[in-house]
Amino acid sequence: MRAPIGNFDEARPAADCLDELNPAVAEALRAWRGGVPAEQLLYVDTDPEKADTAVFAETYGPGLLEASANCVVVAGKRGQAVTLAACLVLSTTRVDVNGAVRRHLGVRKASFAPMDTAVGESSMEYGGITPIGLPAGWPVLVDAAVADAPHLVIGSGRRRGKLIVPGKALAELPGAEVLDGLGI
Repeated sequence: MRAPIGNFDEARPAADCLDELNPAVAEALRAWRGGVPAEQLLYVDTDPEKADTAVFAETYGPGLLEASANCVVVAGKRGQAVTLAACLVLSTTRVDVNGAVRRHLGVRKASFAPMDTAVGESSMEYGGITPIGLPAGWPVLVDAAVADAPHLVIGSGRRRGKLIVPGKALAELPGAEVLDGLGI
């Protein structure tokens, strides 16, 4: 099957590629109940050495920079309590950590989680963290522009391979909240 965006050799329904995905992502796809049918979530095999967004877009097709979303893990602190959250923004923007994230989580301080924390707590590979399959209870903050996108490339939980999903599927993830101005 041909991917709706990008220049990939082949796109397959992600549910048919569970062995190639991070175990937490595969489990989330097995249990998929969103309004977007699971068959519309696609997997494309990609070179793990080209997983970083700019190199990825250069390799796999013009327009992918604008049609990619990055998932970053943030840590919000209030007193001794730490809240981890995932933030999903278009790759052409950056997360408004000190504004939108801090206010939404109701914390005094918010910052990008250290790489070891993001990788360890998500059980995903750095450079492949995705909002699909995150631990239960994590807030998943989705920029409104992501939710409105027809198709976006996101991580698969590993550096090898990516998922192509409709933006509205991301807005329906467990714990997802759509925010205007999350990406600036």
